[in-house]
Amino acid sequence: QVQLVESGGGLVQAGGSLRLSCAASGRSFDKDILGWFRQAPGMEREFVAAISGGGGARDYAASVKGRFTISRDNTKNTVYLQMNSLKPEDTAVYYCVARSTDSTRYKYWGQGTQVTVSL
Repeated sequence: QVQLVESGGGLVQAGGSLRLSCAASGRSFDKDILGWFRQAPGMEREFVAAISGGGGARDYAASVKGRFTISRDNTKNTVYLQMNSLKPEDTAVYYCVARSTDSTRYKYWGQGTQVTVSL
């Protein structure tokens, strides 16, 4: 059974940092695209970042570019999201996602981890 389990969320002051982790299990994801989405209260779920299987290609939402860094460790089947210079508008539930390279749809989703940024 495939599972994506996020960790590392919490409460942080504006300007602070958090590092999210997502451990995948059930099969290897070393050829799949891994990424992060987030959903703030009353808002639609939005794309945050994605990384290719080998880690050579990364994509970011404009709102987080320059502040967030996505990375992965295929030996641990884990993807990370380093979040710096956090803003209150980054407050959301963050979801880890995975998809194969021949699909545009993220098939696998984690349960989410809450990130709250206070003033």
